[in-house]
Amino acid sequence: MILHVFNPEHDIALAAHLKNFTAPHAGRQLRHDLGFLPALWAEADDVVLVDDIESIPRSWRYRCRCRLVEKRELVRLKFDAIEPWGWDLALRANLVRYGVDERLLPSEDAIEQVRLLSHRRVSAWLLPLLRVDGMVGEAFECTTADDVDKLIGRYGRVVLKAPWSSSGRGLRFVTEMNHIEGWLKNLLATQGSVMLEPYYNKVKDFGMEFYSDGNGNVGFLGLSLFHTANGAYTGNVLATEKAKREWISDYLPTTLLDAVQEQVCRLLGERFRGCYCGPFGIDMMIVARDDRDGFLLHPCVEINLRRTMGHVALGLSPSDDEVKRVMRIDYSNNNYKLIIRRL
Repeated sequence: MILHVFNPEHDIALAAHLKNFTAPHAGRQLRHDLGFLPALWAEADDVVLVDDIESIPRSWRYRCRCRLVEKRELVRLKFDAIEPWGWDLALRANLVRYGVDERLLPSEDAIEQVRLLSHRRVSAWLLPLLRVDGMVGEAFECTTADDVDKLIGRYGRVVLKAPWSSSGRGLRFVTEMNHIEGWLKNLLATQGSVMLEPYYNKVKDFGMEFYSDGNGNVGFLGLSLFHTANGAYTGNVLATEKAKREWISDYLPTTLLDAVQEQVCRLLGERFRGCYCGPFGIDMMIVARDDRDGFLLHPCVEINLRRTMGHVALGLSPSDDEVKRVMRIDYSNNNYKLIIRRL
């Protein structure tokens, strides 16, 4: 039996790196309202930790094959493994408080490895290794404001990213140093650096979802066609792999996708050997060429070393090539809701 945990505040918890961490209100609300999400891929004899079973909409409770439990029940249950959205010190400490057997939890040293691999510098490391014809993308780690200023002078318009941050947070689109000095000073003091990328003329977002076994093997799980607004996730397309590949082929040759997929499996299989076992996703984007008509692939906007909404979408994907739906997270009446509608 596997215990599944949806902890969407994971990225912020990694940045804080504290055992006693209180997530922002939005993160706590998201966990409370959508804690049932792992039931979409859990097996029938698994359990899913939720804050309040009665708050889960009946329509979703009826669709759950597995059992939903609250934290007070954990001390009485025996698990074979635990699969969270992502591992961080705060989640580990909370599970210990709830009475979960520590032998099932990763050590604090192992979580430190996850944190280091979750730093955006790993994306910057991978990016040039994937560079072939038809691709674009650069990324730099800056440790001083002068480093940032020089690169703004070189590229004109850039994107600054906190090394650890969650969907849409910790991003700044800038053309000059004015108005970001305070933000940048605080970020350099708390996280040690800032990641900088040239601004690209994005046409579409998409991603690839993978699984690492921790022994040097990475497997490809599927494509993720998603939407963002100001860097924040807004929704996913639910379609078969065939339909998603056909959609991307309007912009890029699918042979390019296959080449990237193969290289990611090989390069990150070795990088994650002995360090990370679990799901992860790589955000990518289709970029318009500046010099002529056509499109380029940015193959590594960022690596999410955790489960992603793309994994959730894979759990809801139809088997019919003609069926296409959209999955989005809606916030209304002080609640988050998972909405699925036909395209």
